Amino acid sequence: MIDPLAEIVSMLQPSLPFSKAASGSGNWRVDGAGDGGPFFAVILEGSARLAINGQPDAELEENDFVLIPAAYRFTMSSSVESPDDGDDPLRVTKLGDETRHGDPVGMPNMRVLIGRLDFGSPDTSLVFALLPSMLHVRGQARLTALVQMIREEAQSERPAKEIVLERQLQLLLIEALRSDAAGLETPGLLRGLADPHLGPAIRQMHENPAKAWTIEELASAAILSRSVFFDRFQKQTGMAPMEYLLSWRMALAKDMLRRKDGGMKEIARRVGYGSASAFSVAFSRFVGVAPSKYAAPTQTVSGARAP
Repeated sequence: MIDPLAEIVSMLQPSLPFSKAASGSGNWRVDGAGDGGPFFAVILEGSARLAINGQPDAELEENDFVLIPAAYRFTMSSSVESPDDGDDPLRVTKLGDETRHGDPVGMPNMRVLIGRLDFGSPDTSLVFALLPSMLHVRGQARLTALVQMIREEAQSERPAKEIVLERQLQLLLIEALRSDAAGLETPGLLRGLADPHLGPAIRQMHENPAKAWTIEELASAAILSRSVFFDRFQKQTGMAPMEYLLSWRMALAKDMLRRKDGGMKEIARRVGYGSASAFSVAFSRFVGVAPSKYAAPTQTVSGARAP
């Protein structure tokens, strides 16, 4: 059976436009401003304190992995106050291929790898809907190893570099998403998949998106009554069952149109529409432009909604 989480992450087409190694020594602090894009950090040595978007500080330790889906304002600083030596905590020095914050000659009390993610798919809300505002994973050394492999690949000039890098980033996202730290405290796809009744119904929607699903059929797959299934689905995922199905069908259609994977009639059939005209009307209403315009090479459209 299709794994919805892996399917969505694969569709995102992640890339790594930026990464760097940094360290801190003495009293140091980094005040940054992001553009709302996702970034990650993994603590290789020592510890640090991180505040994101005005939220309470998070204490980071060695091998901790942090993924921020939408970063606007952040502060990273030394977690332990050192004696005041008069150095500027905001001082930045380039030491080889490493950026040093704080004391340029002292022993580092933190080393970190940080990177920014981009997605080839405009449906970045697909991943944002899966995540808390800050995903903090502790005690998973394999994530640290993955980040190091990704950085090495990004800096290399090996054959098939882009394909390898995309697969590594997909694996990184899946590992982070399925970790205990991803949490189920907020409604979303993860919470729905973890529900023993809703999980089978969601997987069937992903397995056969072209089927003319009814609430009764999905409720039967969940072994729940129609009304209980509807209420539970909305509570756990944050949307109604048919709204989720429509969102997934449109995400699939946009992906196929971008890749030119079939003609309009074929794409319509694969996402559950009996004719190209019916599909065009539904797509235009959901996305805001006709599928023919969306598929045009010069057309850039952001996703309207996504599960």
